[in-house]
Amino acid sequence: MVTTAPGRTLRADARRNRERLLTEARSVFAEHGADASLEDVARRAGVGIGTLYRHFPNRHALLSAVFEDAVGDLLSRSRELLDAPEPCAALVTWLREIIAHAGEYRGLARALMSVTSDHTSALARCSDPIRQAGAALLARAQRAGRVREDVAVNDLLQLTNAIALAAEEAPGDPELADRLLQLTLRGLKPG
Repeated sequence: MVTTAPGRTLRADARRNRERLLTEARSVFAEHGADASLEDVARRAGVGIGTLYRHFPNRHALLSAVFEDAVGDLLSRSRELLDAPEPCAALVTWLREIIAHAGEYRGLARALMSVTSDHTSALARCSDPIRQAGAALLARAQRAGRVREDVAVNDLLQLTNAIALAAEEAPGDPELADRLLQLTLRGLKPG
């Protein structure tokens, strides 16, 4: 059963509306990007815009709900990679997966970059756990002497989102993200 606020359970019709909104938001965001019309999402879900805003008070709240499953997958993957034999390769693998995830929805990288220091945003529910998972992988690579000690996880995630954004803007160059990630990684290595 879906709950929205502590102790508050949604009625069956409200739960169905919420699920339809999420299904249609995933589709609309995949087709038109994270800046797509919320009115279009509501219309395709067969509800009014007021219903959308009752469930998701703003775009970031809807984006957060849409991406929670993917974030869960990224977090699970980060835990798996903590046991990988090569800490730097594990970090790189995870960063590539973040870039691929961000590339599923045009505008996601930009939205995530916009909330880097705004912990009050609903998107922080997605970005905070990602930051913690990345910090664990980064620390492991730093302890192994494979990444400079002065590299901060926030900077690394901003660079990763910037790479995803650059790749989004150059769809004709499928290798761009990997080339930019390789350049970034060279700068992370100790002198």
